[in-house]
Amino acid sequence: MFKTFIDAFKQKDLRKKILITIGLCFLFVLGTWIPCPGIDLNAFKVSIEGQSFLSLLSSVSGGALANGAILALGVGPYISSSIIIQLLTIAFPRLQAISKQGEEGRKKIAKYTKWCALILAIAQAIGIVVAYSAHLQANLLFGMASNWLIGTFVVIILVAGSMFTYFLGEKITEQGIGNGMSLLIFIGILSTAVTSFYNAFANPDTGIIAAGNVDGLWSVLLFVVIMILIFGLIVLFDLAERKVPVQYAKQIKGRKMYGGQSSNIPIRLMGVGVMPIIFASSLLTFPQLIMSIFWPESAANRWYSQHLGTQSWLYFVVMGLLILAFAFFYAKITFNAEDTSKQIQANGGFIQGIRPGKPTAEYLNKISNRITLFGAIFLAALTVIPSLIFRIDALQSTSLINAFASTGMIIVVSVALEVDKQVQAQMLMKSYKGFLK
Repeated sequence: MFKTFIDAFKQKDLRKKILITIGLCFLFVLGTWIPCPGIDLNAFKVSIEGQSFLSLLSSVSGGALANGAILALGVGPYISSSIIIQLLTIAFPRLQAISKQGEEGRKKIAKYTKWCALILAIAQAIGIVVAYSAHLQANLLFGMASNWLIGTFVVIILVAGSMFTYFLGEKITEQGIGNGMSLLIFIGILSTAVTSFYNAFANPDTGIIAAGNVDGLWSVLLFVVIMILIFGLIVLFDLAERKVPVQYAKQIKGRKMYGGQSSNIPIRLMGVGVMPIIFASSLLTFPQLIMSIFWPESAANRWYSQHLGTQSWLYFVVMGLLILAFAFFYAKITFNAEDTSKQIQANGGFIQGIRPGKPTAEYLNKISNRITLFGAIFLAALTVIPSLIFRIDALQSTSLINAFASTGMIIVVSVALEVDKQVQAQMLMKSYKGFLK
């Protein structure tokens, strides 16, 4: 991967795209540290870190939420809106028809996603201001004395920050390398991971290394070894795929012969990506988010935090079951066996030993279900096992658990591999251009 980027820097166009990507990512990181006027940062940070779920959201945004920064909402509203629009696309035939209209349809869906993200950003900003109104300070905001005026200003800043994050993601996608939103999440997770490592191990006040704790040094080594093994497993499963061989019959058109070639249909083991984990975690944590913002001291919130909160054992059991269910649900969306069978038959292809048409669709569906089952089991295990391992006394650190949640680890690996593939593809395209010239 590093060799790929070194070679890419030697090419002017790719070097420009990489520098633009780095510059826009730096703006995002800078925005996660610029405080929002009108917020008592120290009290706000302590309050956010006291809520396990909000602390987890803060870790994905690069610590912006805990810092009370102008980009505190991060890409959260966009992720939620993308999930909502995808579900609505399945539920409503009109939206499904729009999504199949090519480039024009994708633009319309992207527009709906943007408006939905704006509505969610406004709702989340208002919820944060209402829940933490005690941490708003009039003397921090141009001498304003009215609480509702201060709250309105903070809401505007947070919503503008969320839309600015959306703008940065779009610009990275258009002018940089890789998917912009995925890269911003990637940068946010890495930023939180670096800060968490420093606070847990090297901080002069709380770090176990600075304190001269010998057992702490062994815990550092054990933690690094476990992380390397987990990342290795993610890479192995992310690249794994089942190739279904397809043979194309020979066709004579005029004086030329076409076809007679063999190809394959790659069905990835991790084709569903992190979407089942995101769907499952969103469904489980949404009630806790609402109650922690609007009714933090209610009995319902305390019960939910105790029995279905991110620190409870029942949470992991329900989370694993939901991941299995959503994996099959999302696999049906991303891979349509009937459409694939029709395309193979239309191009004169067939799978050896399988009749074209419905038998081919059933065969592909059977393979897809088996692969999805193995991928879903791996996702569920990856969600539960590392979280339980990191709760061992020698490794226990809330910041590290949040920084290296299963979703975060898969995103980091997937985004890194995807960016590497895109850079290699663009370098290969440049090589073809040079050959043609």
